[in-house]
Amino acid sequence: MWKKRIIALILLLAGVGLGFTVYASEKPGAKFMAKFPFRFGLDIQGGTQLTYQADTKAVAAKDVPETMAALRDVIERRINALGVSEPNVQTEATRSATGDSVQRLIIEFPGLTDVRAATEQIGQTPLLQFKTERPEGADKDAIKKDRDAVKEVFTKEGVTDAEKQAALTAHPRALEDADFIETRLTGAQLKKAEVVIGSQTNEPTISLAFNDEGQKLFAEITKANVEKRVAIYLDGQPISTPVVREAITDGNAIISGNFTMQEARDLKGRLNSGAIPVPITLVSTQTIGATLGQDALKSGMHAGLIGILLVAFFLIMWYRVPGIIASLAMGIYVALMLTVFKLIPVTLTAAGIAGFLLSVGMAVDANILIFERMKEEMKKGKDLGDAMHDGFTRAWTSIRDSNISSLISASILFWFGTSVVKGFALTLGLGVLLSLFTAITVSRSFLYALGASGKSKLVHFLFGGGFTK
Repeated sequence: MWKKRIIALILLLAGVGLGFTVYASEKPGAKFMAKFPFRFGLDIQGGTQLTYQADTKAVAAKDVPETMAALRDVIERRINALGVSEPNVQTEATRSATGDSVQRLIIEFPGLTDVRAATEQIGQTPLLQFKTERPEGADKDAIKKDRDAVKEVFTKEGVTDAEKQAALTAHPRALEDADFIETRLTGAQLKKAEVVIGSQTNEPTISLAFNDEGQKLFAEITKANVEKRVAIYLDGQPISTPVVREAITDGNAIISGNFTMQEARDLKGRLNSGAIPVPITLVSTQTIGATLGQDALKSGMHAGLIGILLVAFFLIMWYRVPGIIASLAMGIYVALMLTVFKLIPVTLTAAGIAGFLLSVGMAVDANILIFERMKEEMKKGKDLGDAMHDGFTRAWTSIRDSNISSLISASILFWFGTSVVKGFALTLGLGVLLSLFTAITVSRSFLYALGASGKSKLVHFLFGGGFTK
């Protein structure tokens, strides 16, 4: 018995500790958990929404969806390079007044203030480059030396922008690539990249086809770099570094590398995004104020607090002692969820908060199933201890099946949904998983820790629930 009570005490203290830590981390001057702030989406935090129109006139109609997907991938990687957290990038196809197809790229930046820097970087056409290995020697050593010197300055605490600029001026080769050298071969000479299944290996590979100019350049590169790497860069970032096995003079190459089908498709999309220029033009900018978002956040918090209190009131009034236990478990569940939101972190939107609040209600569903089975066992005349054991055992299969169904629904919503729906699905899925723990482990530990037994009228009143005798 004491072992169960110690476990219950540890769970209770852990829940109180997590709740206090989350609360304290939101106060001004907090240190530890303040490093893990809540992340809010555009609808709560405010931010900027940019809408671009893509010129796909040079792209065949059947290739437009694939090209737009590749363009979205490129833009997402550019935005990540800006350090923007949880951007939302999506494509949209509409019809103009004349019936022409209009392809748009919609980008949302939660909390972004430097819109000018974002638009400058996003607005560039994807640049695909082919680079050869830089040979070992004094030239490579000089670049590495400059890069190390600048890195040392940039990683110092409290370094100013002026000091960074001075370091770059003093070491002008720091921004050069120490490993690879640019060539004249770019995406402009690449006709198309496709995924093909290797005849020998039966694995996905990438086939490249160059135009006449690209055929000559690629032949020169491969002749001079047999058994060496030729890196392919997109927007300054390497996306593949295949090794040249032999000189290729016919303008057709194969990239193999134990790719999965999805990896091969991703690489093909990135190659094509650089090979097929899709100019984009900024057509609108919309700024969403934080004030509107704060109103949504306050409304959500008020709704959540009222909902939790009402649920706890109902549980205590209807189930009495088990209701108190369920309310404590629900409190631990909320503290656990908020901690997970901070640590993962989860970007909270209005839809995500709705998913969280829905999961709070689902968290007590399992407790209600258990308490109802307990009540039925007590009606049969069983001792409270036996009723608790049988109640948990009988309720488990229903709880398991119900939660699996919810997890399947959340997974489908997360997989196929838009960013807003994904936020809802993520918080709902996390809530289902954590509610299983609090309903089964925490509630059971608390109930058994009470050490109550017997089948007197008082026991029936305190643990039976409802208006049963």
